[in-house]
Amino acid sequence: MTEGLPLPEVLYLSDRETALGQLDIRPSENAHLVSLVKEAIGSDRETSLLVSARAWPLLACRMARTARGPEGGPGLSPHGEADLRTRLKTLADDPAWKQGPASKLTGRLVAATLTALNTPPGTPGPTGPPISPTAARSRSTATAAAVAKPGAASTEAAVPAHRQRTTPTRRQGRGH
Repeated sequence: MTEGLPLPEVLYLSDRETALGQLDIRPSENAHLVSLVKEAIGSDRETSLLVSARAWPLLACRMARTARGPEGGPGLSPHGEADLRTRLKTLADDPAWKQGPASKLTGRLVAATLTALNTPPGTPGPTGPPISPTAARSRSTATAAAVAKPGAASTEAAVPAHRQRTTPTRRQGRGH
């Protein structure tokens, strides 16, 4: 969510006004961004959910950077604002974020907005949920040996996990 954003060393997301100030979003600019979101979504309730989300200052910063255009000046540029409107329109065009439990609506809306802001207009968005490389590595079933030597064949016979021994081998013979 923060990739590519100019963040201060400490960002106070718990205090919305401070966070917006730290990200160089003026109150008038924030109000304009809220109205653009409301125009795109078309619902006061869902707009309120998005704006009240903890991640709103980060989304507002990303929106403001898009709306300022490639020049990155202090105000919104007409070309940049048109690009932002086009990106936000994808929220209304693809209401997949509306499907699912109501308790998770805010999270889905934040994720859909982030995807809309990061996907250039005219290109298809991702078809599945976003995948974190860190999470993918942590859930990987590859062993350290396989990762260390990707081309090497294992010298051990492949045994299904449910057949592998988990207890020490029972001693046989006289020592028993």
